[in-house]
Amino acid sequence: MTSDSGGLLLRSTDRAIGLIDRFAGCFVDRRDHRLIEHEVSTLIGQRVFGLALGYEDLNDHDHLRHDPLFAVLAGKLEGRRRDCAAVAGKSTLNRLELSRPEATKYHKIAHDPAAIERLFVELFMEANERPPRQIVLDLDATDDPLHGRQEGRFFHGYYDSYCYLPLYIFCGRHLLAAKLRRSNIDASAGSLEEVARIVDQLRAKWRKLRILLRADSGFAREPLMAWCEANGVDYVFGLARNSRLVGEIESELAQAQAESTRTGHPARRFKDFQWTTRNSWSCRRRVVAKAEWTNGEANPRFIVTSLARHEIKGRLLYEKIYCARGDMENRIKECQGELFADRTSAATMRANQLRLWFASMAYVLICALRRIGLQHTRFAKASCATIRLALLKIGALVTVSVRRIKFAMASGCPYQHDFRSAYDLLSAAAR
Repeated sequence: MTSDSGGLLLRSTDRAIGLIDRFAGCFVDRRDHRLIEHEVSTLIGQRVFGLALGYEDLNDHDHLRHDPLFAVLAGKLEGRRRDCAAVAGKSTLNRLELSRPEATKYHKIAHDPAAIERLFVELFMEANERPPRQIVLDLDATDDPLHGRQEGRFFHGYYDSYCYLPLYIFCGRHLLAAKLRRSNIDASAGSLEEVARIVDQLRAKWRKLRILLRADSGFAREPLMAWCEANGVDYVFGLARNSRLVGEIESELAQAQAESTRTGHPARRFKDFQWTTRNSWSCRRRVVAKAEWTNGEANPRFIVTSLARHEIKGRLLYEKIYCARGDMENRIKECQGELFADRTSAATMRANQLRLWFASMAYVLICALRRIGLQHTRFAKASCATIRLALLKIGALVTVSVRRIKFAMASGCPYQHDFRSAYDLLSAAAR
């Protein structure tokens, strides 16, 4: 018996995009292959599939290794030795997570961080049937609370806890980067290097691609904006308000206050102007201000952008382009809350970064399932947790014979038509 027979959809998705084998290709195995039981691809697949199915703890795999579903996902129905299960237990998987960039006597599996980072961008590019004319890259930093004495832990005053401060970069629902960082840094630290790397990789294939960066005020920093201007990348960033900025929109705030008082509803005005800081900026830049009066008080907001006024009006830029970045919060919630990217309990940052990448690959896998198999179903925009509950957590009786493996799924499953449709689409994509 298995409670995860919907994992067959994940197996078909992996066959369609080749995620597990390509991810395993980012690792180097220095073990003696005459003595090992489980290949690196088996270990990686087991970890990624396990996270996608809701098993965040390595301890779970001491039981899951005997689940016939995981044996099928690994393509390995039984161990080479009679006393060994088809897939690995917690100790073997733990050694994988503790792998280093260079193999050593005691850590014979090594991984290539640069290759893993490139793979995220490659998978994104392959998800587009034709080269897009323009894309929007969303950047954001979030907290990853720590409850032990992990390497690199610091107390963050804003989040009021010890934490890491990972950087995420998304394009729509597609994850392009997940970088683990200490929390005693500026929110934008390292973002320039990540953006430059991703932009170079994208433009190597899509030379005419127009790219817009979108982020909150934590990323409105001179080095990043200057790099964008020098490399033909547009940006729209939030801008932290101050007395000088608020002084620029005094009349607009007064107008909004008068209208709100008269109508009893919130009111807003927009102003477009050129502005620079006293010391940190190298030039004057376009700023769009929202002068809003709501709930009996002023609520001014500001953004800075490289987009020209003749390309897009200030109000449209703020309301339709900049405010849409809020959807990225849902993507981060999926990664951290539903696929366990915040389970960074290993002692070293290196191991925790690898854990973050495993969880990120699980997100990419479910994102591909949603894009390829569920595009015409009620789950086309569903969250990872909803897809897991409805389509992956299906009970089944597994029968293994000489010629076939049979999964007899629960006939009472309310989403069996969606499952069948997704399986057919994924099977066609894998051919």
